[in-house]
Amino acid sequence: MPRDLPSSPAIPRTAIRARLALWVTAFVTALIALTAMAAPASAQGNPAAESTTRIAQAEVDVRSVDRALDAQVDDDDRRALRDRAQGAQDATTQAVADLTEQLALVNARITGLGTATPGEVEAPELQAQRKSLSTLRSTLDAAIKRGRLAGVEAGQLIDEIDRSQAERFNEKLSSKTPSPLSPAFWSIVLEQAPRDLRRVGLFLKQGSEQVAQHWRGGVPWHALLGFALAIILLGPVRLGAHRLAQRRLIAEAPPSRVRRSANTFWRVAVGTLCPLAAAFIFVQGLRWSGLLPQRWTSFLDGFVFASGVAGFTAAVTGAVLMRSQPSWRIAPIDDETANRLRPLSWVLTLLTFATAMIGSFEGAIGSSRSAVIATQATEALLHLLLIVATLVVLGQLRARRATSEEATHAGVSAGLSVATLLAWIAVGVAGLALVIGYIWFSWFVALMIGWTVLLGSALYLMLVAADDIATTVFVRDSKVGITLTRALGIRGSMVDQFGLILSGVARLALVLLALGMLLRPFGASGDPGAIFDQLATVADGIKVGNVWISPGAILQGLVVLFVGLGLVRIFMRWLEQRYLPATDLDGSGRNSISLVARYIGIALAVIWALASLGIGVERIALLLSALSVGIGFGLQAITQNFVSGLILLAERPIKIGDLIRVGTDEGDVKRISVRSTEIELADHSTLIVPNSELITKSVLNKTLSGPLGRVQIQFSVPIEEDAEVVRKAVLDSFAAESAVLDDPAPKAFIDSIVDGRIHFNCFAHVDSPRAAYGTRSAVLFALLSTLREKGIEIGTVPQKMELVRQSGTYAAPAPSTAAQDETKMK
Repeated sequence: MPRDLPSSPAIPRTAIRARLALWVTAFVTALIALTAMAAPASAQGNPAAESTTRIAQAEVDVRSVDRALDAQVDDDDRRALRDRAQGAQDATTQAVADLTEQLALVNARITGLGTATPGEVEAPELQAQRKSLSTLRSTLDAAIKRGRLAGVEAGQLIDEIDRSQAERFNEKLSSKTPSPLSPAFWSIVLEQAPRDLRRVGLFLKQGSEQVAQHWRGGVPWHALLGFALAIILLGPVRLGAHRLAQRRLIAEAPPSRVRRSANTFWRVAVGTLCPLAAAFIFVQGLRWSGLLPQRWTSFLDGFVFASGVAGFTAAVTGAVLMRSQPSWRIAPIDDETANRLRPLSWVLTLLTFATAMIGSFEGAIGSSRSAVIATQATEALLHLLLIVATLVVLGQLRARRATSEEATHAGVSAGLSVATLLAWIAVGVAGLALVIGYIWFSWFVALMIGWTVLLGSALYLMLVAADDIATTVFVRDSKVGITLTRALGIRGSMVDQFGLILSGVARLALVLLALGMLLRPFGASGDPGAIFDQLATVADGIKVGNVWISPGAILQGLVVLFVGLGLVRIFMRWLEQRYLPATDLDGSGRNSISLVARYIGIALAVIWALASLGIGVERIALLLSALSVGIGFGLQAITQNFVSGLILLAERPIKIGDLIRVGTDEGDVKRISVRSTEIELADHSTLIVPNSELITKSVLNKTLSGPLGRVQIQFSVPIEEDAEVVRKAVLDSFAAESAVLDDPAPKAFIDSIVDGRIHFNCFAHVDSPRAAYGTRSAVLFALLSTLREKGIEIGTVPQKMELVRQSGTYAAPAPSTAAQDETKMK
């Protein structure tokens, strides 16, 4: 079968193998000689020999995989060959790392010996040691190159297997048969039916003959014992394990979310292992009693596998729904939903078991292609009907809940609506493909929907369990948290933050692992880092410069962008709702971290999407440098505000909640973005100020250094009044007002004595500058009332009229300007 080789320089494999054999012989010979000549070098011989042995074995594996790929292999053999090539690559990588360390030690020893001085004769021991170390360095360097070459060949084989697997998968997707609704489809099935029936009869006949041949008479105790143990495992053991775990958890475990998660995982483990163990023991009983036909071995092995998968399906769906024990339910599902969905989960379990068993049976008897296609069409139809029934039930439940008062959150409802819409679209596409004749595609889509639901349910349980364990163990009030705070002297908030970070990392790893398992049938390697590697083979496109533009690449970029933005949104929700509230940061600090993290996440998602299109970081940098001229001229103001916003978020001279004055406007800072800042004024209007204004101009921040506000009162009294009485009246007025703080204490000072009056300057503090104005007014009301009761004149200048005698007559002073104006008005 022709294969596409990588675009690397071609190397004749015969020459390579001859060269490698020569290197192996030289290396082994040198090791033996060095072991006999130099005792210091013999200490390094064993690790080098072990690494060389691993490299030689890896070369053998690579050659065997290469020869096996020359013939046509099926999917199982292809996966086994890939695992073997991957093992060879890992072995060479480790061997090269070990040999590199040995080479570094040898180089260090050679450096320590120094260089030979010309004209001087060295001691024979020094010459022998220098020669042996030089020979060993050359040998190690050759072995390292040989190992790297074997690793490169193993990597090429892995890439080749991945490409062939993806191509085979695409061929299956595009394969078309006559429509099941047409007579041509069933005529082919009926034509091949006699042959398939003969194969079934031969399978049963050979199995019965082998059973009769091995029958020795008497009672087959091994088979009966295996059957009895299987029944006990499925019944009493499984139910008893559930009850025992619940009693122990109720009696010993403290009431917490971890107890529910532990019970859920115990149910999943018991529900999976008991059917699997029961099927295995039953088959082993047949084998030990000699009643297992050789022809039936693969079929019964498939029976064990199908039992384990069906048990896992029933256990996971049962743990999510928890119909009989709603108090132990983890998922936010009501009792009505659990009761309506539980029968459908049992149908899914039966279909899963039947699908696996039918596949094993067809493989054991060697069914014809028409029979396989007919069973796939039937399985696809049954799975699609089950999915439609589930969607109908969910739609009825949602419609009933929408009219009641038990509405869920908008985000959850929107997510469920999108998932339901996608499911209906997938069912419609699969149904249409089944009618047209793309049976394998329809069968694959139907099974993938069920696999997605099952994997999503298991992932949900694991995510909840990971979060429960991390946030319950690592919390300041737990035993572990108290021990850490007392032993290490760290703050309680640090323990809470570590628990949240551990929860986030664990859940992210689980999500990546689930994505790898979900996309494994699409030809992906299962490695979380290579999840989207195979999506670019959908279609070829046109080449623009050095970039290929194709529908598959565009679709891949959009998918990667949406996935990246979705991950950013999930991370931001976790950061804002879980992690930041557990820190000691104030609201402004949380806002700064949230904004910076959001923009960085969006930028990374965009870069990830562009990289998936084949646009590397260097091309992005080139594009940004080309746009820098336009940014410098046309977008100068926007860029200035953006940089100013980053400065505000980093230095935090202005925080959310501060009371500031910009020009003649004063108000509270409500929001700081990277472009502008929103200030709420006293009349509840919003002033939007560009960030550059807050950086380049003077801004009065009344709450930067502290949250306190100051009340200042200035007035004057005649000099005849008792200053101590006035001072006491002022302090009493301050003390009578509840908003005035005792610390710092109010003060009353004599500012000056001018024109026969005593000028007072009095101060007090309140808990916020916003309360200063109202407090000052209340203190003035009380002070005016007190001074009026005491008969003390405040803030007025007495007007006196004086008559001046000039030339024997008295002349009245000139009228004031106000009096003249009043006379004119009269």
